[in-house]
Amino acid sequence: MSKPAAEHIDPRDVGLRTLDLKQPVFGPEAIARADETLKAMAESMQQWINADIVQLQNLRLAAETANWSATSVEALLCAAHDLKGLGATYGYPLVTQIAASLCRLTETDSGKAAVARDPTLARAHVDALRAVVRDGIRSQNHPIGSALRQTLDAEVCKLGVAPS
Repeated sequence: MSKPAAEHIDPRDVGLRTLDLKQPVFGPEAIARADETLKAMAESMQQWINADIVQLQNLRLAAETANWSATSVEALLCAAHDLKGLGATYGYPLVTQIAASLCRLTETDSGKAAVARDPTLARAHVDALRAVVRDGIRSQNHPIGSALRQTLDAEVCKLGVAPS
């Protein structure tokens, strides 16, 4: 008789298994291969972030047309969230940080309402993201980029709409 293709394992019978977290999950060879892959994709990443910035600007213009309705601000939030997650991977840590600030501004109902009343801060975030990518500001310590990020963060904090 052959063994079945799938086997049911009851954890109550086997007991708990512990993870050995002392050993690295990935070896140095795997990390080196991942680094090489990222380097090979660098040119594509620049195209991708440019496309993401164009999409963000298009969503901003659509929000302007829609008088910054909750739906249009939500679409802007989704694009900002994507940039928040990918900015550093693309080599733009300031994009991640500024997009995170835009997310904090727009992720709550009170934030969406504040943007609908006065979209100046949302516009400033989008313009800042466009400038960072356009000017190739890849260092999070760039004096102008850093000052811009700090100012945008402070303005979002002043509004009191971001979750704590």
